[in-house]
Amino acid sequence: MEYSIQKTAALAGVSTRTLRHYDDLGLLVPARVSSNGYRIYGRRELDRLQQILFYRELGVSLEEIKAILDAPDFDPERALASHLAALEAKRESLDALIRNVESTIRAKRGEITMSDQEKFTGFKAKLVADNEAKYGGEVRAKYGEEMVARSNAKLMGLSEAQYMEAEELSRLVNERLQAALAEGDPAGATAQEACDLHRRWLSVYWPAYSKQAHKGLAQMYVDDPRFAEYYDKLGEGCSQFLRDAIFIYCAE
Repeated sequence: MEYSIQKTAALAGVSTRTLRHYDDLGLLVPARVSSNGYRIYGRRELDRLQQILFYRELGVSLEEIKAILDAPDFDPERALASHLAALEAKRESLDALIRNVESTIRAKRGEITMSDQEKFTGFKAKLVADNEAKYGGEVRAKYGEEMVARSNAKLMGLSEAQYMEAEELSRLVNERLQAALAEGDPAGATAQEACDLHRRWLSVYWPAYSKQAHKGLAQMYVDDPRFAEYYDKLGEGCSQFLRDAIFIYCAE
């Protein structure tokens, strides 16, 4: 069955202007254009539009969505499973924040006492949900459901001191990585120091560290444009430099 741009917009709950914008970006190209110039959408386009709207609901940028959907290994069923996991995590995050606010109100009234760790439970739940939304599909595909579940559980159990340690390690990784990039040697002492700091940072969150998993994550930094963008902000080619340095680090 085919739909005009007006019917497609009404069906999906978006504006025709939005659909035209998606077409201009190459994100959602109509199946064909009729003789009178109207965009016509078919089943395949509707399925792609559904995926786009799922990702938009999770806060993914249009540029990132296009890269994900156009990837040669994109699997619609796996993506839907990832969407479901992310939405469930988002719901659990909101529930945790609501419980946290309710408990804080009761604590202020003197009805209960809250530990320092309990005060931040809701915010850590939100961090889990955000990570799930951004990277859940890729991480689950690479490391499996059990690894992700254990990592999320470890994150939820972090103390304030452990969380601050992770934040400081993240800052140090970026600092040493920029210095190493300027030197230009992924096998150099500065680059390998950055890799060791990176291992320590991962170990705060991961239930168990392995060199193979470390290398897999490093490759994802190059393959996934979202990770690449983060590290390349530190310097041109930084994501690939880090991947090369970690491969050397894990080979020792």
